[in-house]
Amino acid sequence: MASLSMAPMNIFRHGADEEKAETARLSSFIGAIAIGDLVKSTLGPKGMDKILLGGGKGGTVTVTNDGATILKAIGVDNPAAKVLVDMSKVQDDEVGDGTTSVTVLAAELLREAELLIAKKIHPQTIIAGWRKATQTARDALREAAVDHSNDAALFQEDLLNIARTTLSSKLLTHHKAHFSQLAVDAVMRLKGSGNLEAIHVIKKLGGSLTDSYLDEGFLLDKKIGVNQPKRLENVKILIANTGMDTDKIKIFGSRVRVDSTAKVAEIEMAEKEKMKEKVDRILKHGINCFINRQLIYNYPEQLFAQAGVMAIEHADFAGVERLALVTGGEISSTFDHPEMVKLGHCKLIEEVMIGEDTLIHFSGVAMGEACTVVLRGATQQILDEAERSLHDALCVLAQTVKEPRTVYGGGCSEMLMAKVVTDLANRTPGKEAVAMESFAKALRMLPTIIADNAGYDSADLVAQLRAAHQENKTNSGLNMSEGSVGNMAELGVTESFQVKRQVLLSASEAAEMILRVDNIIKAAPRKRVPDHHPC
Repeated sequence: MASLSMAPMNIFRHGADEEKAETARLSSFIGAIAIGDLVKSTLGPKGMDKILLGGGKGGTVTVTNDGATILKAIGVDNPAAKVLVDMSKVQDDEVGDGTTSVTVLAAELLREAELLIAKKIHPQTIIAGWRKATQTARDALREAAVDHSNDAALFQEDLLNIARTTLSSKLLTHHKAHFSQLAVDAVMRLKGSGNLEAIHVIKKLGGSLTDSYLDEGFLLDKKIGVNQPKRLENVKILIANTGMDTDKIKIFGSRVRVDSTAKVAEIEMAEKEKMKEKVDRILKHGINCFINRQLIYNYPEQLFAQAGVMAIEHADFAGVERLALVTGGEISSTFDHPEMVKLGHCKLIEEVMIGEDTLIHFSGVAMGEACTVVLRGATQQILDEAERSLHDALCVLAQTVKEPRTVYGGGCSEMLMAKVVTDLANRTPGKEAVAMESFAKALRMLPTIIADNAGYDSADLVAQLRAAHQENKTNSGLNMSEGSVGNMAELGVTESFQVKRQVLLSASEAAEMILRVDNIIKAAPRKRVPDHHPC
């Protein structure tokens, strides 16, 4: 009986796979560290870019150094790696920036945990030490944060510095003065609402990045109908999502037999009458501009032209939604009760030329904060990366307007947190102190990687930075343009407190979650059953 009970028992379905204890932990560590190593080289102002080649028919090419974009594009099979990918997505959605930092910090924490586990320190002991370290680091970050929201001039300078710091590690770094001013102007127009939907970004090939500009109005990349007014003032706009194409015979699923072509003409006339009635119902709203998400065929377009109404067709759904938001209207699909329909309003609609394209410009819209950023660039890849970079800057600025506290960048905040965690470790008895020390070491890896990516001697620079912080020079950080330790307050290297706090909390929580794993169970793959009854 004893021999039977000692025999390994498989309780899983055939094809399922299980990894236990050390094997499972090692598998998790390897996957997470590999993800960290993948995006590590993109960190900092001198980080490198990655080319992502799509596997589809066209083989789309994306050139980026945005951590979230890289991790979204790669398919990962390792469960721990998936946790880090999801974490970077959350960081992107939550605060818009710090996606690479959060992934690298989580990977470095797990690299340290791997060494501690090799020394036979229990995962729960490591987690207990990390939790205390996270709390201490968070408190230190909060104390170091500066709030200038009461002084408009200083706060404006803070926002510009944050925008410059965010764009320093992106494609737009050479034009950061231009784009940081553009991003701050766009966010300040929101008047604290933080609703980035009101900022519309249009990409147009041609020109250079410095030709990009902020337009105080709304641009729609569509054409005005034939023989219709190209300029209107004091406009009442009806925004609709309705079929305007029934001037063709379309009786689905039925056959019509006629004994002469005159009967076909009668059916066509009936269809036209139906369409004319619909156009009349629309015109009863007292509008002079009609914007439809669907197509507007020739006959209704002609009717609108006769009535002197501007008709714009096939506005994409995002465009229609945003247009309804900024003009103060609502999207309608039925027109029987004009008194219940909320119309949009704007002072002027006209056509404008950007490059070789004609766009429709709405100015004096009901929502005064609405604006459009027009991006110009030589290739589609440059435009796409410029849009991603600008989106990150806009998200961070919108967060900073809501949570105005700021901290210093350039590795300054990380070294500050590492110092207080090391001090805590020196005062803590037992094995938890070793875990705290490993947490501080992982934090110090961020400035190390930033210096390595710039081609500087990271060991020397980080040692100098550590010494500066020990002497209570709490504003010291890495000056990447000269490869030295500098005063971040003087250099204007400022980051949002919200971004830094989110990086710290997300990375420690994700690393803790992966460290808790001691078993990985993979479900049996689904069997393909042959289809004996094909249709």
